[in-house]
Amino acid sequence: MDVAEYNQEKSILVVDDSKDNLYLMQLILENQGYKVGIADSGEMALNQVESYQPDLIFLDVMMPKMDGYEVVHQLRKDQNLPSIPIYFVTADKYTDYDEAIAAGANGIIYKPIEIDELLSEVAHTLATADNNSTNQSSKLFNK
Repeated sequence: MDVAEYNQEKSILVVDDSKDNLYLMQLILENQGYKVGIADSGEMALNQVESYQPDLIFLDVMMPKMDGYEVVHQLRKDQNLPSIPIYFVTADKYTDYDEAIAAGANGIIYKPIEIDELLSEVAHTLATADNNSTNQSSKLFNK
């Protein structure tokens, strides 16, 4: 199986209250062949996870009504869901990495997003998940 075929089998859910951010992430990931679902709120994300069953989730931290921390908390407490890798996405450089991990995230991606680093992390995370590795954490920094 080549990379394009592998990517087409993988689905990613992007959650952000900014339409521009959703569009950018969707464009980047779809250009690599991934199936991409989008949600513009925490509530929509929770509904989509059950129906869409993504292999990976990118979750904005700061959203109205239900922030990223509450969404990840809800997802992690649901015993019916598999352990889906979740990365917080934020422009807030002061978002604490250890706090994010403790909340249930697998890492943080800081905006503005470095596309090559993002795609590398996606490939690594999905390959690790396929190999049944556990407790994988990572964080991306912008230069």
